[in-house]
Amino acid sequence: MKIQRSFIILLLFTSQVTFSQQTTKSPNVILIITDDQGYGDLGFTGNPHINTPTLDAFAAESVRFTNFYVSPVCAPTRASLMTGRYSLRTGVRDTYNGGAMMASSEITIAELLKSKDYATGIFGKWHLGDNYPMRPSDQGFDESLIHLSGGMGQVGDFTTYYQGDRSYFDPVLWHNNQQEGYKGYCSDIFAGEAIRFIEKNKDKPFFTYLAFNAPHTPLQVPDEYYQKYKDIDPSSGFGTDGKPFYPMSENNKEDARKVYAMVENIDDNLRKLFKKLEELGIENNTIVIFMTDNGPQQQRYVAGLKGLKGNVFQGGVRAPFFIRYPNGFNGNKEINTLSAHLDVLPTLADLCGFEVPKDRKVDGQTLLPLIQGQNASTIDRSYFAYWTRKYPELYQNISIQKAGWKLIGNTDYNSEIEKFNLYNLNEDPYELNNLSSKNVTKATELKSEMDAIYLELINEKNQKDPPIIHVGNASENPIFLNRNDAAGERGIWAQEDIFGYWNVSIEPGIYDIRVKFIKPVPPKGRMTIETSNYANIAFDKSSEEVDILEMKGVSLQATEGQLLPFYEVDGQRYFPFWVELEKK
Repeated sequence: MKIQRSFIILLLFTSQVTFSQQTTKSPNVILIITDDQGYGDLGFTGNPHINTPTLDAFAAESVRFTNFYVSPVCAPTRASLMTGRYSLRTGVRDTYNGGAMMASSEITIAELLKSKDYATGIFGKWHLGDNYPMRPSDQGFDESLIHLSGGMGQVGDFTTYYQGDRSYFDPVLWHNNQQEGYKGYCSDIFAGEAIRFIEKNKDKPFFTYLAFNAPHTPLQVPDEYYQKYKDIDPSSGFGTDGKPFYPMSENNKEDARKVYAMVENIDDNLRKLFKKLEELGIENNTIVIFMTDNGPQQQRYVAGLKGLKGNVFQGGVRAPFFIRYPNGFNGNKEINTLSAHLDVLPTLADLCGFEVPKDRKVDGQTLLPLIQGQNASTIDRSYFAYWTRKYPELYQNISIQKAGWKLIGNTDYNSEIEKFNLYNLNEDPYELNNLSSKNVTKATELKSEMDAIYLELINEKNQKDPPIIHVGNASENPIFLNRNDAAGERGIWAQEDIFGYWNVSIEPGIYDIRVKFIKPVPPKGRMTIETSNYANIAFDKSSEEVDILEMKGVSLQATEGQLLPFYEVDGQRYFPFWVELEKK
């Protein structure tokens, strides 16, 4: 009898421990970000033309940060999101031109959660470096399914570039760093694989980074979605609520139809994802975040905000941000305190129990006290934004925001303060009334802080010694160097005659090298592989045009610096589309 009672007590105790373990399981995290979806591309933010019932319902259940900011363009936003740091600290300064590579020394959300035994997966757009040691697998992700560079169909994403107007369909993607063909539409693929990852890891904490590349250009969408919008007038129904509405060209209207169709497809995919959380019984213990990476690329409804993607006016940098965690806090409330992508990492640190890195400056602040009801007046912070192509330019497309005031510079490096734009966002949220000449004191005060942050960021180590690609490392052999990460002239894209190179660290050895060109080049030319201190030259002996040239058994010395490949024939130079190097 004693043995039987002891067994019963032990059984009850074991059941209690198991239940306790289940109820204290670390929360799952799903971070959803879309690409070039503006503040007004949601039904919830007042757009009557777009159908987003899933996101609208999710927003209604979430804590909504209505004064939330991102960077003007995508790679800087993603660097800040992953690290909690201004992108210039991480080495990221542009979307291409070799400026979209994040230093491998950066510590990401994925690395921090992985250290807490989370399964980590990314599905969609990375845009922080396509080669070792900057790939998702090098920065904390157990599983990765991504396209290369800034977008599918772009020159850097060479596996989809030549598909043209079908680049979003049946793509070749990179699954755990290997090329793999998929059937279907890209957003369906990324969401479907994210759901599969969640199913596989449902019994342990997981971090799913679902980074849709839609609705970024090229604006490709399944016809069944486009048909729903093909006859609408996206410019109608506005101008009666006191918010500015900027004129749309006919091209803008057609682009808006496609964007809305792409967003509705995302909404349908999120319905499937949220349903899966319910089916698995993990909805309440899952933190879900939805946000976008910058403003819209094309003119359309932006809830009255001025500006588009690429600039620091509100329409370029203000973004929706919704966070839901049923086990952690109540939803359906709005918080208007200044907040930003920088804050996601510190907030998840509080919610998931990991430490914010102490060995570097983290610019973000945790949003949890605000979510829990702390008085917003206790939060003292400013937000700095900028973007220019290739390198930062003083007082060009630069802003600072603090305590309801915003100063913008779109002027010369030595301009007087009256040439800046100063706005009181509390009274003028649409940035219509420039007060710089009326409130010189406030403008000067903000400019001083802007100057200090700018100087600090451009002198960061990762700006002075930018990230480099490792060639010949066993972790990525062979390696493809693509045009997104090529430095040189500004705006390297699909040009043939342009000066470019890759910043690399080369392990010494014998290499086979393949060089691909945008289109076939004339025969009888000279192929040069030049580094910082030597060059290898081969003569093309073919009699016909070719688009791939091979150099086998090339001896490369140890070097750190520029790798500059070019083909020359009859005085004409051709810069490669991509270069493959395989160490033998």
